[in-house]
Amino acid sequence: MRLATTPQIFARQGIDAPCTIRTALERGVRPAVGFQNPEDVVRDPHLTFREKREILSSWASDASAVQDEPRLRWLLGTVEPVPWQDVIAALKRLDALQAGRDDRPQ
Repeated sequence: MRLATTPQIFARQGIDAPCTIRTALERGVRPAVGFQNPEDVVRDPHLTFREKREILSSWASDASAVQDEPRLRWLLGTVEPVPWQDVIAALKRLDALQAGRDDRPQ
């Protein structure tokens, strides 16, 4: 599945690439389309650390909480809800990668 962060998707939306996540959001492109779980965001080679953090933070926010299931988050554009703990774990892994201390195999 192609991610909404790729130039091809931006072109279909009528947005000139290169385009930042912020510009895409302002123009109505959903950056989470194509991500199945928070770890997919961490692994995306086309996003900056800041862009990854923005997507993961929006996924972790209360606005993405599933009604009557506060431990689950369902970001618009994703296939199914994910546990809040998975989002937080991805944010911590992103911090470790940015600091250059990720020991986990890729």
